[in-house]
Amino acid sequence: MEENKELMQEENLVEEAPVAVEEPAKAVSNKSVAPEDFDWDAFENEESYGGDKQAVEEQYAQTLSRVQEGEVVEGPVTAITKREVVVNIGYKSEGVIMAPEFRYNADLKVGDKVEVFVETTEDKKGQLILSHKKARQLRSWDMVNDAFNKDEIVKGYVKTRTKGGMIVDVFGIEAFLPGSQIDVKPIRDYDQFVDTTMDFKIVKINSEFRNVVVSHKALIEAELEAQKSEIISKLEKGQVLEGTVKNITNYGVFVDLGGVDGLIHITDLSWGRVNHPEEIVSLDQKINVVILNFDETKKRIALGLKQLTPHPWSALDPDLKVGDKVKGKVVLIADYGAFVEIEPGVEGLIHVSEMSWSPRLRIAQDFLKVGDEVEAQILTLDREEKKMSLGLKQLTPNPWDNITSKYPVGSKHEVLVRNVTNFGVFAELEEGVEGLIHTGDLSWSKPNHPSDIVKTGDKIEVIILDIDEANRKLSLGHKQLTPNPWDEIESKYGVGSVIEATVASIDEKGAAKVELDGIDGICSAKDLVKEDGSTPAVGETLSFKVVGLKKQTKTAVLSHVKTYASGEKKSEKPASEGVSTDKAVKIINNNVEKTTLGDIDALAALKEKLEKGE
Repeated sequence: MEENKELMQEENLVEEAPVAVEEPAKAVSNKSVAPEDFDWDAFENEESYGGDKQAVEEQYAQTLSRVQEGEVVEGPVTAITKREVVVNIGYKSEGVIMAPEFRYNADLKVGDKVEVFVETTEDKKGQLILSHKKARQLRSWDMVNDAFNKDEIVKGYVKTRTKGGMIVDVFGIEAFLPGSQIDVKPIRDYDQFVDTTMDFKIVKINSEFRNVVVSHKALIEAELEAQKSEIISKLEKGQVLEGTVKNITNYGVFVDLGGVDGLIHITDLSWGRVNHPEEIVSLDQKINVVILNFDETKKRIALGLKQLTPHPWSALDPDLKVGDKVKGKVVLIADYGAFVEIEPGVEGLIHVSEMSWSPRLRIAQDFLKVGDEVEAQILTLDREEKKMSLGLKQLTPNPWDNITSKYPVGSKHEVLVRNVTNFGVFAELEEGVEGLIHTGDLSWSKPNHPSDIVKTGDKIEVIILDIDEANRKLSLGHKQLTPNPWDEIESKYGVGSVIEATVASIDEKGAAKVELDGIDGICSAKDLVKEDGSTPAVGETLSFKVVGLKKQTKTAVLSHVKTYASGEKKSEKPASEGVSTDKAVKIINNNVEKTTLGDIDALAALKEKLEKGE
């Protein structure tokens, strides 16, 4: 019964539809038949009232469009709802397309013709299934390339925000809209463009990777260029204009002058030092600026803000002079010094050498930091060059002014070891006063390195040996605080005396080192042989004869062989008594040139005694 009803409805449609036949073979009856009078037998035998059934079907089919699945056709929009768009492609039924497929086209209206892709002519419900999105995708690359080659404006739907920009639907293809290409001015809120339709220009296509880049900014740049040319042609240097702060960067501020942008470099924002432009201006702030320079070809305009106010050096107190004290704030620190702002735009440099009386090399950060409020003395002042140098140490007494009274030669003091070098030790008596302890004046024994005796930061006692006021140098001594042990050693271990000593070590050449009181004893391999021809072992105690004393190296030359070869026994009498006065004086004269400053007094006294025959 259901099939019969459908056939009846189809027959009624045939009767109602206008049929155009060029050569009607036979008349077709348009007579209506009541359902109860319909001849079902005749219908099943493919007979119908008024003519042949096949002929009627052919006439009906001629009124419909021939549509094939998988092709793209065009049809008008017949209805639009919030959820669906109905399109008539001339088929038995109209196709329904989901409304989101047209969201790129916010101006779509009934009657507009659109392209659709025929997915199926009749689904299970007898519905024609169409897709506008697939139709666009099939032709999208042709359309994109055609629009790119013709430099045409296209419409696109902004789908979502992504890193660095937006994703835009253009002809069914997802194109990338960089954030810098949204507008000519920086955009801080990308979300405001999501779910909107905008005009774009295709600026780049990569067919291999199916990438498309679009720009909205390019559409308005041409118009702005014309505006810029007109505005720049009317500019003059020194002209004052009102503008709006458009963008702030680390190096300056971009100002919109009504269609053209100008840059205020950070150095032209204020006469004072500026760490960041945000300290002076804020976004969207209206300010007056002066035209410093412009380039019509490159469309660049240099603006100034500080030039609208007098230079602070012009307003500087005319009575200010060298020697005066000024107060200010540290605005910049460098290794070589600190810049102090005494008035906005007026700075002076305190060189690191003017921060302390200390002669030691230091950096400005050891004394000051940015933000410190300081008082300083003007050392130089050049109003024409707008330069000023300041000093900190000049506000404190110079410790070298009365150096001889505070530290007379021969006086003893406690010092702080500041630096240890190969040639000596620099020690500080007070801030700004340092002296050098030469290596030879550190100890009566010769150290391998001064660091064997003292370390940086140690406090030690010294004696003032010499003062050089002109060059601000002090010679200090440490060993002079104790008696010279060599004087005692010469009397105890005189040349020719025989002593008992223990072998401390033997080197690879067979020479032995013997520990004595305060000095080292050296015995060569040939002088170390025992009377029985054997070599003594380390730790063995033997008799040694002193054959020489080396003052420079603080060593005694010994021989074990001479104790038994000559038959001499241990003697308590110092051999130094047997040394002639002339020979001793000659030795002293030869050694004077090699002694340190601290040894001279002791040698002179010894020489004087020997010459008198004492």
